[in-house]
Formats: sequence, C-alpha cells, structure tokens
Amino acid sequence: MNRFIGFVKKEFHHIFRDYRTMLILFGMPIAQILIFGYVVSNEIKDVNIGIYDKSKDNVTQQITNKILSSGFFILNENLNSDKEIEVAFKKGNIREVIIFEPNFAQKLKREGVAEIQIVADASDANTANIVTNYTKAIIQDYARNELLAQGLPFQIEPNVRLIYNEEAKGVYMFVPGTMALILMLVSAMMTSISIAREKELGTMEVLLVSPLKPLPIVIGKVIPYMALSFINGLVIIALSYFVFKMPIQGNLVFLLLETLLFILMALSLGVLISTASKSQMAAMFISMFALMLPTLLLSGFIFPIENMPGVLQWLSAIMPAKYFIIIIKNIMIKGSGIGTVWKETLILTGMTIFFLIMSIKKFKVRLE
Repeated sequence: MNRFIGFVKKEFHHIFRDYRTMLILFGMPIAQILIFGYVVSNEIKDVNIGIYDKSKDNVTQQITNKILSSGFFILNENLNSDKEIEVAFKKGNIREVIIFEPNFAQKLKREGVAEIQIVADASDANTANIVTNYTKAIIQDYARNELLAQGLPFQIEPNVRLIYNEEAKGVYMFVPGTMALILMLVSAMMTSISIAREKELGTMEVLLVSPLKPLPIVIGKVIPYMALSFINGLVIIALSYFVFKMPIQGNLVFLLLETLLFILMALSLGVLISTASKSQMAAMFISMFALMLPTLLLSGFIFPIENMPGVLQWLSAIMPAKYFIIIIKNIMIKGSGIGTVWKETLILTGMTIFFLIMSIKKFKVRLE
C-alpha cells in the first residue's frame, strides 16, 4: 500500500512539474469558460449607428436621446444626405442608420402618424435583425409612454429596410467566416505539421546543415502549400457563388489577391508554430488551440466584436481572420475596393512579414 501511495505521489509530482500539463488541466477550461461566457450572447451593446434627421424638431430629438441613452447604441455619425448613407455603410463603421422624415413633429400632430425608416447592414443577418428589433422596441416604448400617456392618439411607424442582403440569408454571414476558418486551419496546420514531421524524422536537420539559407528553406516549404491552399480558396469561392448564391459584387481579381495574401499569412504563421513544436501532435495542439477557437469566437465570424468586453476586443484585434472576414464581406457583398479595405490589407501584410521574419530567426537559431 505504501508503494502504491508513493507511486501516486510521484505521478502528482510529475504533473505539477510539467507546466504544459497544468496549462491543459486548468488553463484551457478557465479560458474557455470565460471566453464562451462573455462572447456567446444574443444581446447587443455599443452598436455604432448613424442618424439622418431631416426634421430636427423636438420629437425627433427626444427619440434620438432615448435610443442613445438605452445603452445599446452609440452615435457614430450624423448624416446630412442620402448619398452619405451608403458611404457610411461601406466604411464599416456603422450597422444601422435611423432616418426621420421631414416635418416629423408637424406630421405627427396633423395626421397622427409619422414614419421612421431603419436601414440596417444585413451582411450579418442575425445582428441586423437583433439591432432593428431593439430599435423598434425603443421607438414603440417612446410612443407608448410619451405620446399615448398624454392621451394623444399618435402613432410612429418604424419601417425597416435591409441592405446588401434584403432576404436576410444566413449564408452571407457564414460563407466569409467559414472561408477564413478553413483557409486558416488548413494552411497553418498543414504547414506546421509537415515541418514538425520532418523534425521528428530527422530530415529537417539535413536541410539546416545544407548550403541553403533560412529564407529559401522557409519559402520552399511555404510554396507547395500556398498553391494547394489557393486551390482550396478557389473551390470555396466557386461553391459559395454557384451553390449558395453568394454574390461577388466587387472585383474578382482583387478578391483572389486578398485571398492569396491571407493564405500566405496563415502559412507563415504555420511555419512559426512549427519552430515552437517538437512533434506533430504538439503542432496540431497549438494550431487547434491557438487558431480554431479564437477564429470562431473572436473574429466577428459568429458574434459581434462590439458586444465583447474590452479585453476580448483587444484580443480580437490580433486575430488575422477578423480582418480577412471584413475584406471578404466588403468585396463580395458590398462591392468595395482597396479604398475601403486598405487598412485591413495593410494589417494582414504586416502580420505576414512579421511571421516570416520570426520564422527565419527561429531557423537561424537552430542553425547556430
């Protein structure tokens, strides 16, 4: 019995001494419950909206104040013309525009009915429906508590219009996100596993002592997977267009170039992961843990980033898939060009260069 107890103590000692095992046992569950608890929610908050007030009277001001004081919405922009609406949506800064018709208060008193138009960006259909429902509820609450309570038979009619996805198809949201997830996992994971396999077999050491410099080795490893991943990207785009009827409003060549950039970034990340992995299993674990869950939860694929706590919003800012999803939605759904997505393109380019430099440095360390 004493031998058995001693054996159990020894196992506990080994577990506590191995920080990676402790991370898996305690770190992953804590991280997952915190991320899922904060991210998985159908509620909204801090949604950026625009207001186009053609009337600018006391009633429209009261309704605007009630909407903004609800805690769900933030005024991002006051619009002055119909042309500014599409420009604001293409910038990606707002999810909704609330439009008050001219002479709102006068029409309400004269006819008893006035109209508010709610225009929502339905490239994310679920969020658009939630945002418009919240807005309608606030407007109806104002009409009930402020107007009917005074004994005035006034009625405010919210008229909802969805743009970029009038039928509110879920495929408009899932195709860009799924495309980012597949390309990220396939590109990064396959590259990291293949290089880790060579390290396990000892063939990587042969490359490291060869006349080849680190840069040609890294590029040589990346090129075959870049070609295969790009074919994957072409298949995904073709399926989304022909099978799921996803539009391609923007330039197809520009779309393919952005896809190629994202693939190159993911491959570079995969090479970097491989330098920190001693085995294929370790490379797969790091790829799955570091890429799959963050891409699903923190990239804006399923859940709006503005709903997340500040810490998770900061984490989402370093998620490459976040910027690729923004680019894909803008090109495919909104027909935008480089003038709209230049910032996201620059960020992905910077990440690619960073991962490549770090990978080459890691190879140089091994060479020394």
